[in-house]
Amino acid sequence: MSNCVNKKDFKIVKDGITYPIGIKAAGVKSGIRFNRKDLAMIYSEKIADGCGVFTKNKFKAAPLKVTGQNLSASQGKLQAVLINSGIANACTGEKGLIDAWDSVKEVAKQLKVKEEYVAVTSTGKIGEFLPMQKIKTGIQKAILELSIKGGTEAAEAILTTDTKKKEVAVNFKINGHEVRIGGMAKGSGMIHPNMATMLGFITSDISIKVDLLQEALKNVIENTFNMISVDRDTSTNDMVLLMANGLAGNKTISEKNADYKIFLDALYYTAEYLAKCMAKDGEGATKLIEVEVQNALTKNDAKKIAKSVVTSPLVKTAVFGNDPNWGRILAAVGYSGAEVDTEKIDLYLKEKIVENGEPLKCSRLELHKYLEESDEIKIVINLKLGKEDATAWGCDLTYDYVKINTKYS
Repeated sequence: MSNCVNKKDFKIVKDGITYPIGIKAAGVKSGIRFNRKDLAMIYSEKIADGCGVFTKNKFKAAPLKVTGQNLSASQGKLQAVLINSGIANACTGEKGLIDAWDSVKEVAKQLKVKEEYVAVTSTGKIGEFLPMQKIKTGIQKAILELSIKGGTEAAEAILTTDTKKKEVAVNFKINGHEVRIGGMAKGSGMIHPNMATMLGFITSDISIKVDLLQEALKNVIENTFNMISVDRDTSTNDMVLLMANGLAGNKTISEKNADYKIFLDALYYTAEYLAKCMAKDGEGATKLIEVEVQNALTKNDAKKIAKSVVTSPLVKTAVFGNDPNWGRILAAVGYSGAEVDTEKIDLYLKEKIVENGEPLKCSRLELHKYLEESDEIKIVINLKLGKEDATAWGCDLTYDYVKINTKYS
């Protein structure tokens, strides 16, 4: 899908989650975490169409269950999102569910909106209960600070082991109407395809039927958020929410026409940008690894290989050590379970280094230099079997990853 995106149809701007008309946000200190922002809120002045995609981990966190139920009860309507960092409210049993529902009720009461129009989510340590008095006080504070300028504070408040905020915004025209998309995300560890500890929030002022909105989100996620990995650990709290309030004034998109395609391309770029930010900001990471698989027999084969290479501990450590050990890459291709003809495959690392399964003469010194000097490493694998492509993103595996995860709790 990424190869089909036409970036000429939309413009990238320096902004974030509050870029669309009618969207406000806030990020505040509630006291969950010591002396840092830890509670964020997103609010749409108009009730928006909303949809979400949730983790496939069977220990799904309480707030995700609550948010899923609310989206179902409201038939895809959403007006406010509450996010706390520091505590995941996962593996917390009945009390965790009660706390999540109490958070919903508090937001609805303070904002004077219906409870089913409220989404809640959490990120942080698993197995701990939310400090509800701090949450409730933080909700009041966040509502007072809601602003179209509050996006950056919100993006900061949702971070855990992340080292930087992740924000993006784009705009495009539909029949003379400017339409906007804004996004923010968090994620640094427990990141693996099929939603991983990652949270993504995307807003838009486009008018579109909710079933098409949901389909667009699912299609985009399959090729973006679900194609990143830091450490092969899938979190209990992964969620991506998308809300569209219709304030751009465009004629409602009700079919997959040219307008829908423009929106889909812009949404894809938004999600891909945030996904790559997460992969690059993996815990302890020094380099982003991009693996592009070309001309596979099936889409599934292309994805299998891309994921196999980007998650290989040996590939990840080789990249960290600036070691152009391309045999590790081919080994990961070989055990991926995908259809491969070993006598056809070409491999590129800065340049073509394997052709038809055989090594070409190249300078290991130059390859080492490329790995040493670049913070974004691209690996291209041409299978020459079919016409399907896929790209996955990950990061190198460093000493600091171990240090961070032995001290997290």
